[in-house]
Amino acid sequence: MARRKQPTARQQRLGSELRKLREAAGLKGREAAVLLGTDSAQMSQIEFGTAGVSEERVRRLAAHYACSDGELIEALVAMATERTRGWWEEYRGLLPTSFLDLSELEHHATYYWDVNFLHVPGLLQTEDYAHRILGHRVPELPHSELELRVRHRMERQVIIEGPTPIPYEAVIHEAALRIRVGDRAAAQTQLARVLERSEADHITVRVIPFDLDGFAGADSTMVYAGGAVPKLDTVVRDAPHGTALIDSEAQLGAFRTLFRRMEAVSLEPERSRDFIDRLAKEL
Repeated sequence: MARRKQPTARQQRLGSELRKLREAAGLKGREAAVLLGTDSAQMSQIEFGTAGVSEERVRRLAAHYACSDGELIEALVAMATERTRGWWEEYRGLLPTSFLDLSELEHHATYYWDVNFLHVPGLLQTEDYAHRILGHRVPELPHSELELRVRHRMERQVIIEGPTPIPYEAVIHEAALRIRVGDRAAAQTQLARVLERSEADHITVRVIPFDLDGFAGADSTMVYAGGAVPKLDTVVRDAPHGTALIDSEAQLGAFRTLFRRMEAVSLEPERSRDFIDRLAKEL
């Protein structure tokens, strides 16, 4: 199988999960290579995602690693054998690969959590709101790339608006709802969009109000994407030079706890809708 020059984040994740299984079994890479009938170089390529791996090899490795988690094995087999070319492929070579990796992650997610304190989450943004947010960066983006990024953000919303939407829960601080990214009319339109989306059965929107004592979690912005099994969950956070995808089991557990804390201090969905409706009328 030809070596990949630039593996996707999902391909790298498959390799990473196979490496975790090997390490849990107490085997070195060269030992696993012997069991697979290959060499250390190819074993390394598989674990870094630069080389593909067949269903047969995934199952053989799982057996050699004494992995008894059937659901995880099936999920890894699916990752190894899928040939999905999603809508995001039209942006390959036009946008940074992190945009495509995020879209692919969302496409395969089983549920999605958002926590945001400064902006309305991207999946709930209007096109005007997204245009202003993405156009604010310094240095300014060329017009053509800005338009591509806005269109990409709008297309990402298919996971909650398309024919097979996934459960989505957003926890939004009052600050994000009050900040006027555009003018008064644009702000009202954006709040109306959030209210409209929150009426869907698979979408839950909760608000954290300013009037809350003892709240110290304003640095908890995150996106949490549920995987086919919990071990394949992923947290997305902003990093200095792009997007960071977090998948260590310990950190995933910490972020699940953090999300539940944010959820616990937020208003119930019905009260949150009333809150947003009242805020829109105050503008």
